Amino acid sequence: MNEETQNQEDEISLIDLFAVLWRRKVMIIVITLLGVIGAVGFSVVSLVLPTEKSPLPNQYTPKALMLIDNKTSGGGLSSMMGSMGGLASLAGVSLPASSSFSELAVYLVGTNTLLDSVVDEFDLITRYKIEKHPRAESRKALKKKLKAEYDGQSGVFSISFTDIDPVFAKDVVDYCTAYLDKRFDELGLDKNKIEKENLEKNIASTFEEILQLEEESRRLERSVAFGSSSGRLPAITTDINRIALELGAKQQVYTQLKVQYELLKVSMASEKPVFQVLEMAEIPDQKSKPSRGMICIIVTFAAGFFAVFLAFVLNAVANIKNNPEAMAKLKGTSAHAKK
Repeated sequence: MNEETQNQEDEISLIDLFAVLWRRKVMIIVITLLGVIGAVGFSVVSLVLPTEKSPLPNQYTPKALMLIDNKTSGGGLSSMMGSMGGLASLAGVSLPASSSFSELAVYLVGTNTLLDSVVDEFDLITRYKIEKHPRAESRKALKKKLKAEYDGQSGVFSISFTDIDPVFAKDVVDYCTAYLDKRFDELGLDKNKIEKENLEKNIASTFEEILQLEEESRRLERSVAFGSSSGRLPAITTDINRIALELGAKQQVYTQLKVQYELLKVSMASEKPVFQVLEMAEIPDQKSKPSRGMICIIVTFAAGFFAVFLAFVLNAVANIKNNPEAMAKLKGTSAHAKK
């Protein structure tokens, strides 16, 4: 018997709830329609107005893709990251114990050095009209728009930047890509690249020395041919012999350097560099956000839920007004409060 009574009460409660919604159906429909009209109107206005004046302008997100080789990252990188621990703690960033080049790239994008470089290069303080705390606020504004991500499965590192100006956004991504490439070179992470640069410098320097020795040798030979004093002939002959020995040694060194250089080029052709740009950023012709359709859907549901909630609130207020005991309690509480 108790279960039947409980079921009847539940059924009556559901009917009462439905009755409340039915009595307020016009209000619910009107509020929901107003929400839809407002959301659609707002979206249309945001599209019609110029980008600078639009309350919800289109935003574009160009992206650059890079391949970072983590296979060669070992003790050298770990020790270097350890030396950067002080900077990381100051920036509020904790570096992992076993760091990789990809993690280093993500970390570098968030450093104040890179952020300040971008801010100064593109004058973001003026562009974003920052007046108070320009350095700190410009960094915050840039961090919200500049994203660095690493996909562990593909090994691809990406940099993206979001802005209402697609050309400007692409320029920022290109600058950050070039900055990282240069920074990796400065840190000396790619040993093959460093060795190649050193060999090129040594080859150029050795070749210059060979040219100088050959020029000096020709000068001495000309002085002998034009009949220098017999007293200086032994000294000139000695100099010629010395230069010939030095020239032969330099030529051997030059030959060895060239062989090393060619072997290194073959080795580098078979190995992946630590930092390699796969795809430069392009000027996007399609917005990345906002999703105006999703905004309209969310506003519609929010307006509908608000209308239903308001219907129950109004029904509760009406029930209280129609209940003498409840009104008496409210009047008694009000009178007591006045006293």
